[in-house]
Amino acid sequence: MPSLGRTGAGEAERAGVQDETRLERRLEGVLARAKTVRGAVVVLAAVSTSITLVAGGLMTVADHDNFPSVGSGLWWSVQTVTTVGYGDHVPATLAGRLIAALVMLAGIGFLTVITAAITSAFVSRSRLDQMPSVDTPSTADELRQINERLGRIEASMTREA
Repeated sequence: MPSLGRTGAGEAERAGVQDETRLERRLEGVLARAKTVRGAVVVLAAVSTSITLVAGGLMTVADHDNFPSVGSGLWWSVQTVTTVGYGDHVPATLAGRLIAALVMLAGIGFLTVITAAITSAFVSRSRLDQMPSVDTPSTADELRQINERLGRIEASMTREA
């Protein structure tokens, strides 16, 4: 009897795994761009802009009484994603508040992760800059060379005296 997988769904589970793999490939491609500081900035800008636009549109639909235009929804979204939050536009419906909570969490969480990635890139680059190259002699080699030079200097001074 063929294995149905851990959920017992058979084909449906395999299709879900394939979809998950496509999503994972896409995410890996996006994260690969974030390996450099410039790439991280591009990813940060793209995701922040996407969150802002989607949340602004959703808020206009979910809480139309408080956000009658796309412009007011986008204004609220920009304030929320950037964690400014003037409070001049506040969602009143349950759907609006749920969207607001998700946008707040996504905005704060995403900015934190990207900031950590950029910091990590700077630290890694700094460590590479501080590592001695192959051509650089070790401290022990340098001390040995200095001792040899001092020995030659002392020997030449002894001969002259």
